[in-house]
Amino acid sequence: MFEYIKGLLADKYSTSTGFYYIVDVNGVGYSLEVSEIDFLADTKKNSEIKLYTKLLHKEDNMSLCGFLKKDTRDIFNYLTSVSGVGTKMALALLGKFDTADLISLVINEEYKQLTLAKGVGQKLAQKIILELRDKLIKANITAVPSKMSDIELTPACKETTSILLSLGYTEEEINTAFKVVLGRCENSDDSEELLRESLKYLSM
Repeated sequence: MFEYIKGLLADKYSTSTGFYYIVDVNGVGYSLEVSEIDFLADTKKNSEIKLYTKLLHKEDNMSLCGFLKKDTRDIFNYLTSVSGVGTKMALALLGKFDTADLISLVINEEYKQLTLAKGVGQKLAQKIILELRDKLIKANITAVPSKMSDIELTPACKETTSILLSLGYTEEEINTAFKVVLGRCENSDDSEELLRESLKYLSM
């Protein structure tokens, strides 16, 4: 029903039950529940904000969840398709791991890491992996993290990372390559040069 909401961030607050944004759209205040990661993002009151939305319709209640990135909402939809994973648990997972890390954990079957999210036990973590691993692989979602290890990703790094992920390289391999080749590049902001040097290193 709603693809996104764009307006002014009127307020942001947390309670014992979750994290919330209030977005003013032409004088109407919309309350959206968000993940902890999105809540802690550098968003300031009275600044313009765009949140991708998910309308939740229950028998006695309607509510909205909001996400700063479209791929985060997509993963939320995947998570809530798993029996036993409700809105709160999906937001807890997205509040503990960014989208790229969460996809990586599921695809690599690292269920113990998933249990670090509040309320996620071992059996449920294994169930999430069992039901979503193949779906995520087929979806070919290559979300790029904003930071890999101790390297802050520039726009050139993000573009190169996306290409290398699509070629089958892991985040760990890409991170290792960047540590070596960033110092070699004449212009590390040139994505073509960075990709060329990274492929040379990874093919060695």
